Amino acid sequence: MNFDFRCKAKTKSGEPCRAAATEGGLCFFHANPKKAAELGRIGGQKKNSRARVDAAAPLPTLDTALAVRDTVARLIEDLHSGKLHPKMASGFSSLLSLQLRALETSDLERRLIKLEQLVAKIVAAAEKKRREAEDRSWRSADTSWEPPTEPKEGSTTGGSQ
Repeated sequence: MNFDFRCKAKTKSGEPCRAAATEGGLCFFHANPKKAAELGRIGGQKKNSRARVDAAAPLPTLDTALAVRDTVARLIEDLHSGKLHPKMASGFSSLLSLQLRALETSDLERRLIKLEQLVAKIVAAAEKKRREAEDRSWRSADTSWEPPTEPKEGSTTGGSQ
């Protein structure tokens, strides 16, 4: 009977294996080296954190703050129900936050452009009114005033003779 309960094999680093031994004196994985790789693959597939997208619910276009809000609500539901891995939810959270900030910035830019255009129209209209008022004041200030005319030939003006 084997009273040494530790595996007799060495690890890859050269140290003694600390796993419990089976009847043959080796641990399960040293006795079945191919089984370790197989189990690792199966475990890796179960823990695969790649997005599992439900074909019935595609991602909507996120071109409004309301669409982003609705998507966040859907992701919270998926996270709570276990349909979404927490790491994926964290990644989506960062991306949705970035999208929301981009929407806010583009909305502010659009509003600023509209305001600048409106100000330009108001300034142009005010300038036009100012010029019209100036023209009217010139005309009404001196009704007897006429623009100077060219002197006629042979006429004498106040110059030296």
